[in-house]
Amino acid sequence: MEVDKIVTQRSEATIIRDGRPDAERNISGDDGDSIFDISHGSGRGRLDVAASWATIGIFLMLALAGVYMMSLILIPVTLAIVVGMILGLAAEKLSKLGVPRVLNAILLSSGVALVIFFIINALAGPVATLAQELPDFIQRTSDRLMPYLGRFKWLHISPETFQGSPISISTVLENSGNVLHVVSASLTPAIVQILIFFAALLLFLAGRVSLRKTIIMTFSTRASRLSTIRIINAVERVLGFYFATASLIYVGIGVAMTVIAYVGGMSLPILWGVFAFVSSFIPFLGVTTMTLSLAIAGIVTHSDIIFGLAPAVAFFGVHMAVENLVFPAIMGRQLELNPFVVFLAIIFWTWMWGAVGAMLALPLSLIVMTVIEELFIEEKTQPQLPG
Repeated sequence: MEVDKIVTQRSEATIIRDGRPDAERNISGDDGDSIFDISHGSGRGRLDVAASWATIGIFLMLALAGVYMMSLILIPVTLAIVVGMILGLAAEKLSKLGVPRVLNAILLSSGVALVIFFIINALAGPVATLAQELPDFIQRTSDRLMPYLGRFKWLHISPETFQGSPISISTVLENSGNVLHVVSASLTPAIVQILIFFAALLLFLAGRVSLRKTIIMTFSTRASRLSTIRIINAVERVLGFYFATASLIYVGIGVAMTVIAYVGGMSLPILWGVFAFVSSFIPFLGVTTMTLSLAIAGIVTHSDIIFGLAPAVAFFGVHMAVENLVFPAIMGRQLELNPFVVFLAIIFWTWMWGAVGAMLALPLSLIVMTVIEELFIEEKTQPQLPG
């Protein structure tokens, strides 16, 4: 008993001397080597995490650079995939009627080509007229806008500003040959992209079913395959519903714009209507561009500034009423997107792919939104795998 008591007293004295229990002292070590190992391991773990995030960041930067550099191919292919998914419901209905897949793809691709041809044919005459009147239009625009711009003294703008500067009207007209050369040089990539688009659309529609099966069978588990079927069906349904409904609504905006331009005494009202229809597919930026263009054209056309701005104000009011009242009432909550996220998507894809990227921003956002929604919704009707 006496020996046990002495041992206990020595142990307590050791704990009091060290200021910590024996277990902690044994883990840390008397000489401090173990402490060094633990801290070294913690720092090394943080370096591994930082290296992982750096690798992800480098990969994302390289991926974005690749997307930007391969825009000549990726733009028409992405557009063809989006259009093909929009036409997915029509393709299924034709298949149920007994139309072969190849003929199905040819009919739908030809329909898209005919729609584009009719739009170009409708715009050919007005655009040619506008090109002939472009010098006079520029001169009238300068003459009408200069009195208003001259009121802002801080701009330091006067008629002499444009007469001797590199952007004077005479300089622009003298360099029209260079402008035509640039336009003609840009036609070759555009023609190549158009050919790639129609080829990709035709092949995508023809191999749509087999491509779906390949994507579904890539996953090994039944749950993953069911989720893939659900996601693909949801994406096609959302895109088809959006495009069909938006087209009908925006046709109404185009007709309203044609009437506004005609009543407002503006030239080429049909051209304004077509521009309003196309620009409506680009949220925020489309209506802004159209409103500014209408304001400038109205001021040039009419001497009274109030009457000149009337078409722009009328179009802006109609567009806002449709976007905030008619569109949400018809679409419901199926296409509810954060406006700020949509705006960022438009800015990003416009920077990446230009005007086509701006038009693809909303469909791509809908695809991402649908995939995320389908992945994180717990209760969902499970489709049956094909036998």
